[in-house]
Amino acid sequence: MDLRQMEYLVALADEQHFTRAAAIAGVSQSGLSAAIRSLEDELDAPLFLRTTRRVEPTDACRALLPHARAMLAEAVAGRDAVVRATSELSGRLRVGAEQCLGLVDVPSLLSRLQRRYPQVDIDFTQGGSHALAAQVRTGDLDVAFVATGDHLGAASRTVLGRRPVVLVCPPEHPLATAGRLDWTELADTDFVDFHASWGVRSLNDAAFEARGVHRRVRCTVDDIHTLLELVDRGMGVALVPEHIAAKPQAARLVTVRMLPESEPQWVVSAVHTSPASPAALALLELLDAADAPREPVPA
Repeated sequence: MDLRQMEYLVALADEQHFTRAAAIAGVSQSGLSAAIRSLEDELDAPLFLRTTRRVEPTDACRALLPHARAMLAEAVAGRDAVVRATSELSGRLRVGAEQCLGLVDVPSLLSRLQRRYPQVDIDFTQGGSHALAAQVRTGDLDVAFVATGDHLGAASRTVLGRRPVVLVCPPEHPLATAGRLDWTELADTDFVDFHASWGVRSLNDAAFEARGVHRRVRCTVDDIHTLLELVDRGMGVALVPEHIAAKPQAARLVTVRMLPESEPQWVVSAVHTSPASPAALALLELLDAADAPREPVPA
């Protein structure tokens, strides 16, 4: 067993989907599959039950997972110890992030930065993507993790990943039994959505406007868990990134996909001042395969 196999194992166990796990691990799907098969041969035990729709960990996999996570954590701690012993980076880093981005674990990233560079002071703030991007643009933040690529000015951007936007609704809602949805089927439906500063709100508004479909946003919120609770209580349906629909707070809700050709893509990026500060560069360097896969920014 090696660290790369452990990384693939954890990614696949968490995502239960080969394509998403491969993207998170920064490897091709065939490469990830081959590594998992090699590990199963080495252990002489199946680690995942594969079906046409999902991948489920076996008892053997669940037994191995704590040890795999421990091995990865020890490797990170070892690298951090070496860097900490040879680095003297100091100063203040101002970081922002939208809530529950999913594709990057910001608290973990900040913790790793502080372990490596204990003399760096961190100011962390949460907010809507558009507000955070504006703060980077004006120099009030050094780096922000956001779900928008609009109005960045001279700020630099690295795309970290993407998720489809899906509809969530209570099981008793008429749309709960629908197959793939067309946008016209959502006309005049009551919605719960985020405030205008959130990236997904502007994405949703643009999708309806582009198709000439009117919708009613009856309630706006500034918190993901509040949105899910209001949907659960029948205040309206919501369009959210796919990983939000998988949260425990959405367990009772039904997820319905849009038609493939019209499914919006929610894109998470790291944006930063240009040129980046030394502390911001140090943070961005930690965005390796263990945190989030990088993608080229479309032209």
